[in-house]
Amino acid sequence: MQVKSIHRFAKISAFKAREVTRAIQGLPATDAVDLLRFTPKKAAGLILKTLKSAIANAENNNQLNPNDLVVKEAVVGEGPTLKRFQPKARGSAGPIRKRTSHISVTVTDEIEIVRRGDKPKTKSTTKKSSAKRKAPIAQNTAPTLTEDSAKTAETKE
Repeated sequence: MQVKSIHRFAKISAFKAREVTRAIQGLPATDAVDLLRFTPKKAAGLILKTLKSAIANAENNNQLNPNDLVVKEAVVGEGPTLKRFQPKARGSAGPIRKRTSHISVTVTDEIEIVRRGDKPKTKSTTKKSSAKRKAPIAQNTAPTLTEDSAKTAETKE
């Protein structure tokens, strides 16, 4: 079952927040919470709050186990822009755009959790080991002078 949580009118630009949401898509919800806790960006705190809300909605409203949840989708859309002006030289004014965004996080229990380092269960992971092993490369491969080559070197001189 899919559960959604939306934080509307967040006071951050959508461009800055999208960078953080890309990192958590497809992760298990518990791993995503840990990742967001240690991400040093303002957007991480806002997205963490939204993700925790989605997990709480799934747990309380739909009786889902939070350990089985996966972040299916994390989307940041643009909200309305507050337009302000700052005084500039010689009586002119410069525009200031205070951007907002809408953060939407969807969690689901329909996707199987696959952590990094885990091997897929469907494929066989046994590989046939090669019976023939290559001989180790000799340490010193420089040509050496033998008696025959030494004699031929003397005769050429």
